[in-house]
Amino acid sequence: MATTNRRTAPSDAGDGGRAGAGGADGQHRTLADSATAILHEAILSGRLPAGTPLRLNEMADLLGMSMSPVRESIRRLAALGLVEVVQHKGAWVMPLTIEDAVDTHEARIAMETALIERAATRFTAGDARRAEAALDEHIAASARGDATAARRAHTDFHFTIYRAAGSRWLLRGLEPVWENSERYRFATVTPAGQNEERVREHRAILDACVAGDVAAAVAAVQVHIRHAADRVIGKMDSDAAAPTTDREPGHVPAGG
Repeated sequence: MATTNRRTAPSDAGDGGRAGAGGADGQHRTLADSATAILHEAILSGRLPAGTPLRLNEMADLLGMSMSPVRESIRRLAALGLVEVVQHKGAWVMPLTIEDAVDTHEARIAMETALIERAATRFTAGDARRAEAALDEHIAASARGDATAARRAHTDFHFTIYRAAGSRWLLRGLEPVWENSERYRFATVTPAGQNEERVREHRAILDACVAGDVAAAVAAVQVHIRHAADRVIGKMDSDAAAPTTDREPGHVPAGG
């Protein structure tokens, strides 16, 4: 039996697409999808900062649902590498460290290089239109200050390109690494001049794929990721040198 090679982008995690069965089981999965989407966004945006404990009863109260779907959502987020779960101790948002940031971006370089090498040789006009639309939305959302929409469009841009590679397993392998990388990206405030630089980098990636220039596409994506790593590590070094201040606890919006 033939199987589809299409995979949902990481930004769609927990969007309700898995809920298909009726009855109590279907309702549980729908609630788990909702809880996953809300906690997922709160972690990536930093509203649930690194190290925040995810106590089932507290999360259930905040989300307005029972503990069972919340437990399932935490399990899913742990599978993405965003949450650490230790039996008999609980769960918490994974910490952000310089060592992990370096490892994360090196893993991105390895996997995204392999993906774009394939994608650049198979890139179609349709791929180009979809990637261009995602990039335009990323720029527009960033300009209007909609960080959530900008993040989703940024993910759509990259994964539209990488899906052209036709490798289901490379995409699956990249997903948790990408999710972790987005946490670091969200924690880094990018000056206006660097935003313009990132737009140029994205366009260089897209132009190389449209031209079918594999070497240029590889070089462009590697430069893009290395610059992202430099921004993240520079910000973390700066924060580590600054005086510590009390941080307000993260806020999670109610479900519904």
